[in-house]
Amino acid sequence: MNAIEVNNISKSYGKVKALDGVSFSVGKGEVFGLIGPDGAGKTSMYRILCTLLLPDSGTATVDGFDTVTQMNEIRRRVGYMPGRFSLYQDLTVQENLEFFATLFGTTIEEGYDSIKAIYSQIERFRDRKAGALSGGMKQKLALSCALVHQPSVLFLDEPTTGVDPVSRKELWEMLLMLKERDITIVASTPYLDEVRCCERVAFLHRGKIQGIDTPERILHQFADIFNPPGLSHAKETEVKEENVIEVSHLVKAFGNFHAVDDISFNVKRGEIFGFLGANGAGKTTAMHMFTGLNQPTSGTGRVAGYDIRTEYEQIKRHIGYMSQKFSLYEDLTVAENIRLFAGIYGMKDAEISRKTDELLERMQFTEHKNTLVASLPLGWKQKLAFSVSIFHEPSVVFLDEPTGGVDPATRRQFWELIYEAAGRGITVFVTTHYMDEAEYCDRISIMVDGKISAIGTPDELKKQFHQPDMDHVFTYLARQATRKSD
Repeated sequence: MNAIEVNNISKSYGKVKALDGVSFSVGKGEVFGLIGPDGAGKTSMYRILCTLLLPDSGTATVDGFDTVTQMNEIRRRVGYMPGRFSLYQDLTVQENLEFFATLFGTTIEEGYDSIKAIYSQIERFRDRKAGALSGGMKQKLALSCALVHQPSVLFLDEPTTGVDPVSRKELWEMLLMLKERDITIVASTPYLDEVRCCERVAFLHRGKIQGIDTPERILHQFADIFNPPGLSHAKETEVKEENVIEVSHLVKAFGNFHAVDDISFNVKRGEIFGFLGANGAGKTTAMHMFTGLNQPTSGTGRVAGYDIRTEYEQIKRHIGYMSQKFSLYEDLTVAENIRLFAGIYGMKDAEISRKTDELLERMQFTEHKNTLVASLPLGWKQKLAFSVSIFHEPSVVFLDEPTGGVDPATRRQFWELIYEAAGRGITVFVTTHYMDEAEYCDRISIMVDGKISAIGTPDELKKQFHQPDMDHVFTYLARQATRKSD
């Protein structure tokens, strides 16, 4: 008997058809991938299978139980790990685990053997609040919470978004270990190396199944979406010698803990600079100092000519910033968002109107000028957010994992915008967990334990560490980390 049977499932939200006659089956103990671009319908499918959402038509069974008429039986048998961490940030590690165990009528003690291999890695931090954990540790806790009641089927909806490559590899090693216990696993992911860990994958696009086969066959059949041609690294203008970012012996301490521990580097005008590091390495803390959100404990730094210690308010007006979490206001129109952020940056009304029309025409957004941002596809939102972040022509734009969880074709389009901005002399300071994107940078630094362990061009780093690509360089350095508690 198959663990999952999906027969002609459809689901609509108003005029939007999220799922359109979807059918597939998953064998007991199989590692099955449900993949596709943003908005394909994956999350709706997960919610139906986990009995959190009712289909408009069609049927589905999990472990032989109907998702509509026997939902209580299913809820006792499934674990669900959504894309956004499902943890309660203000509860401790142990309190989160106790809460999820109680939900399923069990205890940590009863389920301990089923989570021991994973939970034992973070158990010594059981009194720490979940919000204070690094991304990799949150991931392990969320997986422990999903497994504490010993489910027979585990659903994972892009669980590694925003997590560094080493922690991602560790998660998949854990998942393949679970397979040995005959747990059925259904996972979605935008990372191709993770897709290849599945035995079979279903490619979902615009609410329909386009194909079901082995990972290699699906990736080859739909290569235009999953493996678009690489970007040319030719730049319209050369990097200038002028430094836009200057950092010298920068330290940020929290008590005795040095989140950033004596880092020094420069970034030049028009340069695309990759700022890499595993979760907890100190990247976010450093970014907060560079963008004026926090001040250093010691050391010096200048951004766009302003001192990060004393002129942080001026820095905020002369930089652009875009985070992984979409930063525009979804209940405002495209034009209203542009006007709002341009006003925050001190631009004059006449200039805002002129540049808005130019931007909309360049992005082919003119007909969507009065469209609510909430109704735009994710790829469009992403391009708009980046365009808004550089609307005032800042000296430097900080991009904090801007493409997290986005499909390869959309990520490629985003990097074309980055190249265009750099070609106009805007310095791009970017963090990413996609190592193919690291290859697109002019130079890269890699942080380990609060220090910069390596800095140079991608080719220089591959040569220095005798590694074939940036993924191997990153993994080699990140595995040398000694601090695991931040």
